[in-house]
Amino acid sequence: MISFETARDGFILTVEGRRVLRHTHRSPCVELATAEHRVRQNRGAFALKTRRAVPKKLGPFSLRYRGADRTVVDFGGLLLMTVTYEKGVLRMSFSCADPGINHFRIRLGAHPKERIYGCGEQCSRPDLKGRKVPLWVEERDPGRGRDLIALATRPGGGAGGNWHTTCFPAPIYVSSMNYWAVVDTAAHTTFGFGKTLTAVECWGVPTSIAMGFGREMPKIMSALSSELGRQSAPPDWVYDGAWLGVQGGMDAILGKVDAALKAGAAVGAVWVRDWCGARESSRGREPVWNWSYDRSLYPGLGEGIRSLRDRGIRFLGYINPFLAADGEQYKEASSRGYCVKKPDGSDYLVEATGFPAAMIDLTHPHARRWYKNIIRTEMLDLGISGWMADSGEYLPADAVLHSGEDAKLAHNRWPVLWAALNREAIAEWSVAGSEGPDGRPRSAKDIVFFVRSGWLGTSREANGVWAGDQLVNFSRSEGLPSVIPASLSMGFSGIAFWHSDVGGYKAVAWLKRSPRCLARWMEIAAFTPVFRTHEGDRPDRNAQFWSDPTMLALLARSSEIYGALKPYHRVVTEEYRLLGLPPIRHPFIHYENDGKLHEHPFQYLYGRDILVAPVLDEKSGSTSLRLPEDEWVHMWSSRHFSGGDLSIETPFGYPAVFYRAASPHASLFDAIRRTARKV
Repeated sequence: MISFETARDGFILTVEGRRVLRHTHRSPCVELATAEHRVRQNRGAFALKTRRAVPKKLGPFSLRYRGADRTVVDFGGLLLMTVTYEKGVLRMSFSCADPGINHFRIRLGAHPKERIYGCGEQCSRPDLKGRKVPLWVEERDPGRGRDLIALATRPGGGAGGNWHTTCFPAPIYVSSMNYWAVVDTAAHTTFGFGKTLTAVECWGVPTSIAMGFGREMPKIMSALSSELGRQSAPPDWVYDGAWLGVQGGMDAILGKVDAALKAGAAVGAVWVRDWCGARESSRGREPVWNWSYDRSLYPGLGEGIRSLRDRGIRFLGYINPFLAADGEQYKEASSRGYCVKKPDGSDYLVEATGFPAAMIDLTHPHARRWYKNIIRTEMLDLGISGWMADSGEYLPADAVLHSGEDAKLAHNRWPVLWAALNREAIAEWSVAGSEGPDGRPRSAKDIVFFVRSGWLGTSREANGVWAGDQLVNFSRSEGLPSVIPASLSMGFSGIAFWHSDVGGYKAVAWLKRSPRCLARWMEIAAFTPVFRTHEGDRPDRNAQFWSDPTMLALLARSSEIYGALKPYHRVVTEEYRLLGLPPIRHPFIHYENDGKLHEHPFQYLYGRDILVAPVLDEKSGSTSLRLPEDEWVHMWSSRHFSGGDLSIETPFGYPAVFYRAASPHASLFDAIRRTARKV
């Protein structure tokens, strides 16, 4: 029920008894200004500032229209706000009469004791109450914490990250008081989650703000995912086994695959970054950003892909929206005018990983068609079943685009355009002919691609997301533990099919991946939607799954468990598609009465029935966790536990995993305990 109470100098808007807006002449709920917005860029990192903000005085408000289901508020002839309420969703739409206004602020009601989740992928902490959270798409470079790595990678150059730095921000939040909010804007947005007010500040007037209200968190999550648009389900083959991140040529790939299979691993795919060639850069081993397979490194690649497919193993590749300046595809794109431009009209070359590259202009219809054709002919026709659609964060704020739009407003939307291009390429390839070059039917539902960057709208475009580039260690802010808050916050932001690089990616400074880190990461991956390993940016410095018999045995056990869970993976997938509940979810979604669950940010439910508390310290052999009020069964010992705080031993290969005793899948979980190989 909505209530709009007016007084002489203001109004109060409440929904279901909750105050949403309070407006008076002295304390307006909305503020407008013209401002100078500055953006400083260092590779994929950005520093944003607002200067010379000149407020626009809002005159007395008036009601243009007031009806049973719609109210129009006029703020002094400068801003119109249309308020509607239908099926539990309040929608406030805005129309500004002055095109020069580029700064907007609104204060929404909040509760002192609520917990706040969402804002896209937040790796430092899931609960954001009391925090000011800037939202801007940028590369998540090291430097987020307060450790030596932060000092080493953030020496005044601005290239390091902050606690809130993320590739996938989103102007979305969910309250433990059973409501959600979505700000429909592509502008830089900041949420200030105060005690009794939430301040929303945008570099532009948003199209609308939607807020959904309810009484049960599962229904709240369902309504939110309906508002955002749910991801399409990944192909069923995704759950067959681990995706092995391997590279170095077909002989090297086959050697690593054969070693994994001989050890007993379940292998569903190989993920090959260097299918297009490799080069050494300042950031380690990088693919050649010219999207055609490397004939010298992978001679006869199409035949090799078909051979792997006959063994039940898919081949996955890599692509991003850059073109290396020394590649043939860049020369063609440049000659056609398909690249993002500088203000002087030249191609905007950036140095993302130690070599110059141009960005394809994703607002240019002909450029999009040309790039989609590259994906179809160079990747899909070759038999590649999916790929990492990397990057999407680098659009400079002063870039000149074919569409003519302000790059500062296009920046956050850029990864959505990138994801849409990939989806469209797959859909167009699917209908191009009855079957592909390998004799199998073309089907968009058989292809998966996964992105790291995103914004509002990505859930409608990409059927996979991964966590970006973690450090190859146990750093709480940037290593293995950080993927747990990341997964929880993404679930509250409408993203379901999410995973992380097993083992992490960045071996910066003195860091290198230890066998313990890789082992613990593999344990987690068995209880996520995707199990994909990564060699890292400096493979020779890192422990790998093929490093020794112990690593191979741990890979075999974890991937075997992952594959055995395929019936449950399917159930969790269908639950999201029908009900909107993310596979990886905060336990309080189902146990709202246990407030102490908010104090345990490093554990999660996988689906309704499995609780996972990963090992977070390199030398630890036990894990402390909190079980919600229910009857739980320890996955590896069949011991029964009720809710409460618990510490349990976690030797390698046996993470703290519990399932509900009342689960309809209890027999499957018990069978996994009995049949999983020992280590």
